[in-house]
Amino acid sequence: MYVEQLGTGEPEVAVVGGIHGDEPCGVHAVETLLAESPAVERPVVFVIANEEAAEQGKRYLDTDLNRSFPGDPDSQAHEERLAAELVREIGDCTTLALHSTQSYEDMFALVDTVDELARTICPELPIDAVIETRATNEGRIFDGVPATIEVECGFQGSAQAAGNAVELTRAFLRAVGALPGDSVRKSVGIPLFDLGEPIPKGMGEVYEVYAENFEVVAAGEAFAATDGEPVVAEEPFYPVLLSPEGYEDVFGYTAERIGTL
Repeated sequence: MYVEQLGTGEPEVAVVGGIHGDEPCGVHAVETLLAESPAVERPVVFVIANEEAAEQGKRYLDTDLNRSFPGDPDSQAHEERLAAELVREIGDCTTLALHSTQSYEDMFALVDTVDELARTICPELPIDAVIETRATNEGRIFDGVPATIEVECGFQGSAQAAGNAVELTRAFLRAVGALPGDSVRKSVGIPLFDLGEPIPKGMGEVYEVYAENFEVVAAGEAFAATDGEPVVAEEPFYPVLLSPEGYEDVFGYTAERIGTL
């Protein structure tokens, strides 16, 4: 794990990239901000979490880091030890965790619950939606670093996601008072969703999706297919992280629209 701090004193704010080693956008954002070395008004710690996996371009070495929190310092699994180390390093910080996806080209945030932190920071970020994930959080970073906002920055490995990650990091640091200046975009009425159940994939070789993320799927509508066999919604839902190949066993997740932020 690579850690570097800007500003003096006990860090109050953290930016984390490289939780998944095959998502380079967060690593790019951390390296960019450290290279710029801006004068910060609060101490900020920058972390490349799974540095070894990032160097190898792998999602993880032994097990998914973002399913390993709060971690175990004595585990034989690299990521479980790493999770415990990350909690020790930034567990009390207000944290931005940067990710990318195979399902959506723009930016959205995931939070544990829509609390005061989310209501204060998320409207200052250039995002399209906020997802409340509390029912599906076992082992995620929220289990060890509770004051975290995760952001999906765009398509995995794309230049756009890398640029988005830098933009988001600067906006986050302004929102928490670590960088001077007003937010570039004050969001109004960000759609808010409650994350539901995973959408399983059947056994097959060719997977397709027809629905758009964050756009409602009607009951009876075919929203995906396995080897040409349609997958039909039993009841209406909003798809989140829906893609043909983003996950091995699921297409993505159902969600319920619960308001705006």
